[in-house]
Parts: sequence; C-alpha cells; structure tokens
Amino acid sequence: MSHQTLLAQLRAVRDLTNTEIQIAETRIAQARTEAVQRELSENADNARARVAAIEAAIRDLGGVPAVIGPFLGRLAAAVKAMAEQAQPFDEALLGDLALEHQLLDRARYLKALASSTEQPEVAVLADRLIDAHSATVDWLSTVLAEDALGGPAALRRTPLQAATGTAVKLVNVPVSWSARGLDRALDTFRSAPPALGELLERGSRAGDVAVKTLTASRDAALETAERVTRREGAKGTADALHSARTATGILDARELPISDYDELNVNQSVSAIKELTESSDVRAILAYEEANKNRQNVVSAAQARLATIAREVTRRN
Repeated sequence: MSHQTLLAQLRAVRDLTNTEIQIAETRIAQARTEAVQRELSENADNARARVAAIEAAIRDLGGVPAVIGPFLGRLAAAVKAMAEQAQPFDEALLGDLALEHQLLDRARYLKALASSTEQPEVAVLADRLIDAHSATVDWLSTVLAEDALGGPAALRRTPLQAATGTAVKLVNVPVSWSARGLDRALDTFRSAPPALGELLERGSRAGDVAVKTLTASRDAALETAERVTRREGAKGTADALHSARTATGILDARELPISDYDELNVNQSVSAIKELTESSDVRAILAYEEANKNRQNVVSAAQARLATIAREVTRRN
C-alpha cells in the first residue's frame, strides 16, 4: 500500500510541476526586468529537469510515465491564466503561492513516504524538491511584499489585473483618496493607458514636439499644483500630488533622496541606491531613472534593493 501511495504522490507532484512550468512561462511576459525574465526562464528549465527526475523515479518503481501529463499541465496553466484576468494582481500571485505551498507540502510528505518504504533515491529527490519549492515560496512572498509596499514588483500587472484591482479598491474605499491610492491609480494608468495616453501616442506620430509640449505642460501643472496646495495648507492634497509626481518620475533632481543624482555614473548610482532604507525612496529613484536615463544596471539595482527591503519586512517578528 505504501509503495502505491509513493507512486501516487510522485505522479501528483509531476502533474503539479508541469502546471508550474507553464505558469512560469506565462509570467515571463510580465517580468519587469531582463534579470527577472532570466530567473523565470531558469525556473521553468529547472522545473523541467525536476519532471524528468520524477519520471525516472516513477519508472524505477515500476510505474508508467505519463503521456499526457505535460499537456494537462499546459491546460491547467492556461485555464489559470484566463481566470486571473478577472482577478486583482495580488490574488493571482496568492494563487501561485498556494500552488508552491502544495508542492512543498507534497515534497515533504514524499520524503516521509520514501523513508518509510526505504527508497533513499526518492528521499534525495524529495530533498531536491523541498529546496526548490522553498526558494520559490520565498520569492513569491517577496514579490507580494513588494506589491504591498507600493511596488514596483518584479512582475507587472496585466492591463485587466490592474483595472480589476483598482475597481476592487474603489468599491471598498469609495471616497478615501490618499497618496497610496493615487500610486495605485497611476500604476493602472501605466498598465492600461487611458485616453490621455492614446492622445500622447497619436501626438508622437504627428510630431515629437507636440508630445514634449503636452508632457512639459502636465509636469509643470502638477508641480505648480503641489506648490500652491502646500502653501495653502492642504497638506493631504499636496502629498498626493507629490506622490503622483514621484510615481511618474517627474520630480526635479533636487527633490530626489540621493543628492546630485544626475551627476552620478552607473557604479556610483548603484552604490547610492544600496544605501537607501525606505521603499518610497527606492521607488522615487526607480521612477526617475526609468523616465529619464533608463540605465538597465541602475534599474536592476533599484529593483533588487526594493526586493531586499520587502524580504526584511516579511521576516520581521
């Protein structure tokens, strides 16, 4: 009976891992940076290697390898991806996390079964699975923490996820606008550009000068509005406007949390970013960098620093 249970768990882990592969490949399109794309691609490749090892273990135990397992994995992942389009971003990631937790728990159960049936090679395989899924659980927990801190997370929202997430928040908090809420609205703006974005895009086709004029007017209007509202004592509104300017990368260099930022080269910028301790400061630098110089090494460093801060938040007692 234990032998059959061991085979059943191996098959279950194999099928779930095939789903994991397809989800990783789906997430590649949502990766914010090339480094995250590479990490997700490596995760998919490593998962394929784990499937091959599981198939070998099934054969060694006298079981029959699956013929349609990978197909079922792709189908399950496709269904999940479609369902996620009607979910907020955090709910989709929580679904990914639930899958990884299930794989982790099954790997631990598999190790116990392997020990009870005296299958040391399967126990070694189980340890390999435990390490892999523990790492993925930590990574997904960090991505969720980044999102909770205001982002930008390692993964971008799809347009529908962004719109859905904002709609949920508006239903739950119909009249409470804050700087954080405005950050989220701007994230939706970037993911699913509204009419103004389309207007600017058409303007770019008509002439770059028109686009620069519109953009400069918008930036100046936001800066002026913040200055006036702060002078008049409307601190909440001024803070929300400052948050909007921060999120879109249109702060003046003098307002950045790193002094003389525009004068720093790549190595100096990376070193300065590593010294930042507040997620809001890292987001300000990242938005400014993407909107102005867009140096990939600096963008990656800012993303890595935000991930570190997020991990620290999730591990605090």
